[in-house]
Amino acid sequence: MKIILDTNILIHIEDPKELSKNLQDLLKIFREHGHQIFIHPASLRDIDNDQNESRKKVILSKLNGYPVIESPPKPTDDFLSAVGTVSNSNEINDNEILFAIQRNAADFLITEDYGLQKKANRTNLEDRVLSIDSALDYFKNLYARRALHHTLLKEDLVRNLDIEDPFFDSLKEDYGNLDFRDWFKRKSIEGRKCWVYRENDNIKALLMLKEENETIPISPPIPAAKRLKIATLKVDIPGSKMGELFLKMAFQYCISNHIFEAFLTHYRKPDDRLIPLIENFGFEFRGFLEERKGMEKEEVYLKKLIPIEKDLPPMDLAKKYYPSFKDSPSIKKFLIPIIPEYHDRLFPDFKKRQMRITDYFEINIPGNAIKKAYLSGSAIKKVRPGDLLLFYRSHDLKAITSIGVVDREPVHTNEPEKVVSIVGQRSVYTYEEIKNKTQEGVLVILFRHHLNLPTSPDLNYLRTHNIPVPQSIIELNHNQYLAIKKGGKLNERFTVS
Repeated sequence: MKIILDTNILIHIEDPKELSKNLQDLLKIFREHGHQIFIHPASLRDIDNDQNESRKKVILSKLNGYPVIESPPKPTDDFLSAVGTVSNSNEINDNEILFAIQRNAADFLITEDYGLQKKANRTNLEDRVLSIDSALDYFKNLYARRALHHTLLKEDLVRNLDIEDPFFDSLKEDYGNLDFRDWFKRKSIEGRKCWVYRENDNIKALLMLKEENETIPISPPIPAAKRLKIATLKVDIPGSKMGELFLKMAFQYCISNHIFEAFLTHYRKPDDRLIPLIENFGFEFRGFLEERKGMEKEEVYLKKLIPIEKDLPPMDLAKKYYPSFKDSPSIKKFLIPIIPEYHDRLFPDFKKRQMRITDYFEINIPGNAIKKAYLSGSAIKKVRPGDLLLFYRSHDLKAITSIGVVDREPVHTNEPEKVVSIVGQRSVYTYEEIKNKTQEGVLVILFRHHLNLPTSPDLNYLRTHNIPVPQSIIELNHNQYLAIKKGGKLNERFTVS
């Protein structure tokens, strides 16, 4: 597998300073599994722009020991339009490096450059452009020889949290130490609940929700309506996909309590990780809260769950109004069999009923994610982005449990390295499992998990309604889908027919 390391990481590796533990572990994995580290020629151009000749000579002498991507492709006009305008030569070089990943000149790019990671989101390359921490988590899980360890995400009261935990330092900085402590005290007295994840007794992730029916004071103001405020969403575990898990929990809370708008406020940071995440699931910037004296402007992001613009293309609608989706007769529907072992990994939040927020407790990196990957031995070639996937849990439950929307063009391949580069962090499969599955060819389907069905139509229901039990992926006609939709008691507010 080819790995491009960004220049700053390479310079750090060659510098006579101690490497971080995570970078040491990542490099060890690359060596153990024979992955090749490459430099993109654009990175060398970055170094060549250094005006300090002696420093430039030293750095180049170290980097020349790495192989260079040969004849890398030049970005197309469409690609450059997607990543946005450039303001300097460094951004030109960044675009060339990113385009090399899109054109598969290498499998992954490892970078700590937030600008590059943001551009990766715009070009659907976020699963292949990773930070050091995310890459370490991904490759450790890829080569794991046993199932992921599950820890507990616990419901707790704010008053039971230690305000001196380092987790809260950034919030004190954002809101001001005294103001944050006052807020924390008020929430403690109110008996406010939260959902918290700890490692070694230290808080690593926190979610706090609040129902509101108030005007949001921006200019112009957003009128009062029943909404869910995501009062706190903070994750200090890179690569865990726990941010997606928290969003999934918030959306499920909305569905369960008949709330159809959600919002949050946020202080933007130079290397912001939250904004690209929430924008990917339909939160839109609406303005700034009224300024507090001496404080930066706090941004307001609003999300609607019920589609208003019903004529949007299927993928645009599924993104903007997630978890809603299009299911009109023109949308193809596919029934997919999945054995219990993989179903548990892919849908850890499924039980034999609609989930409550307190039921989310398994910490499972790909299972946390809304964006997932499914591998099949099917030779079917009809599946396209925007199509619906209905998952049939075989062997034990023998029922249809979950529904998703295809969000990338599926790929047939018998190359395990290609599968790894396509699925990125979405994979629930180990590398050994991927190798076994690709021996006779595999279909890689990337999709978004939208909903678990409130009721699971079982084998008897399928037979009664002339719906075949799938042995491999099969296409359903619209009437068969409508029967599943009715039997699964899917809330039609979240579908556009």
